[in-house]
Amino acid sequence: MMGTALVLGATGGVGGAVTRAMLARGWHVTALVRDPSRAAITWGARVAPDWQAGDAMSRADVVRAAEGTSVIVHAVNPPGYRNWDRLVLPMLDNTLAAARNAGARIVLPGTIYNYDPTLAAVIDETTPQQPRGRKGAIRVEMEKRLAGAAPEVRSLIVWAGDFFGPGAGQSWFAQALAKPPLTRILNPGTPGVGHAWAYLPDLAETILRLLELPPDRLMPCERPQFPGHYDADGGGMAAAIRRASGHPNLPERRFPWPLMRVLAPFGGFPREVMEVRPLWAHAMRLDGGRLMDLLGDVPCTPLDAAVITALRT
Repeated sequence: MMGTALVLGATGGVGGAVTRAMLARGWHVTALVRDPSRAAITWGARVAPDWQAGDAMSRADVVRAAEGTSVIVHAVNPPGYRNWDRLVLPMLDNTLAAARNAGARIVLPGTIYNYDPTLAAVIDETTPQQPRGRKGAIRVEMEKRLAGAAPEVRSLIVWAGDFFGPGAGQSWFAQALAKPPLTRILNPGTPGVGHAWAYLPDLAETILRLLELPPDRLMPCERPQFPGHYDADGGGMAAAIRRASGHPNLPERRFPWPLMRVLAPFGGFPREVMEVRPLWAHAMRLDGGRLMDLLGDVPCTPLDAAVITALRT
């Protein structure tokens, strides 16, 4: 059964991946963006969503765009990932108001920032959320608001590890490990420490399969974990990049965490990355049991094939 959806954040990584997956399945997708003309040029593909001008910070814009839809994908972030404390929760409240008005289910891509990796090496839907940073605390509050709105407003939160793949330009993969031009690997990981990765096309396919289940199969606030690719020793992704690039001797350097720690008190990029430092210093794996129960199998492109595609996009 095909559906109708509003996507907030369609020009971003996970929002774009879900939009492309929906369009490929015949869904009608409306994408709310500030500049439809620019979005259409950037999108480029022949099959595109219905671009609609508006702002996720405007409740009237979101409510209007969501009319007649069955799903609202909330994959929007503040411009430049700034002002999270002032913008993120109001944007979610606007989406909640729109979902109530339209009778739509909200889809929220979840992150592992909600968790303290020193306390939980494997997370599932029962793991207590004890974030160590400001963004994680805001993510926890977002999920609390979705849970509190159920069952009046249904929601689907799919947690995943660090993104990589087409459209994931603002990611550790694209900005550090495989930053073009690819002359070296800058690895933020810790040798011997595992890390969870999510290939965006697989994550999007998983979300679509969940949405296409009979409605009574999902709980009013469903919260499965997408296991993705687990790099058990912290070196698997770097090795895959070397294989995919055809450069087996590509040099590798460690991310300058000590420098970031010194500069963090001054704010900016160093402060932001130090918030997620524990997620690179301690292993954390996502349990996929609930997804297996719901879907039977979870989409998982072989790592080398996924990295080849990621390097080309």
